[in-house]
Amino acid sequence: MLKISLENIGKKFKNEWIFRNLSFEFSRNEPIAIIGPNGSGKSTLMQALAGAIPINEGKITYSNQEKTIPDENWHELLSFSAPYLELIEEFTLAESVNFHVKFKPFQNGLSTSDFLQIIELEKHKDKPVKNFSSGMRQKLKLGLAFYSQTEVLLLDEPTSNLDQKGFDWYISQVEKAIKNKIVIVSSNEPKEYIFCEKHLNILDFKIKA
Repeated sequence: MLKISLENIGKKFKNEWIFRNLSFEFSRNEPIAIIGPNGSGKSTLMQALAGAIPINEGKITYSNQEKTIPDENWHELLSFSAPYLELIEEFTLAESVNFHVKFKPFQNGLSTSDFLQIIELEKHKDKPVKNFSSGMRQKLKLGLAFYSQTEVLLLDEPTSNLDQKGFDWYISQVEKAIKNKIVIVSSNEPKEYIFCEKHLNILDFKIKA
């Protein structure tokens, strides 16, 4: 079974530690919420978990059946959704989805057509992404993360730009994902992680240099 282990990790910018001495373990069927106020370092931790930025000390380990997975292979195992992640503006919705699945196929052989119905945007399949509203963009990012054939789901501020209908859709989809993925949610909105029994408060790991 896949696990993500943090051993006394720390990240700093210049002389300020964003977090330090952070040890934790993430596993399947146990969704975790990374909480803390805006600007506290939640997104920085999420990016470190994804291998997108380096840490300054400690160790992050992905392992399966006690066998360590090289960090250059982490991207094959995870899906990441965040408001700041970019989409290819010139692509239509259908082109965006088809491009994505070339690198990360959908689970259970899901077709592009069925996926567009699931994210409730099938009527916009030929519309360029640059003409999408912020809510439509966020729903696309979430849908790609939920349905990619990956074992780790990282959700940073998942319901940003979503209306109530979009939020209800998010909750229904994330509850399905919990059953077979490592799910980590970064948020300062309790409603976004209501399904997480365990919380990791980034403020508990704030140490000045």
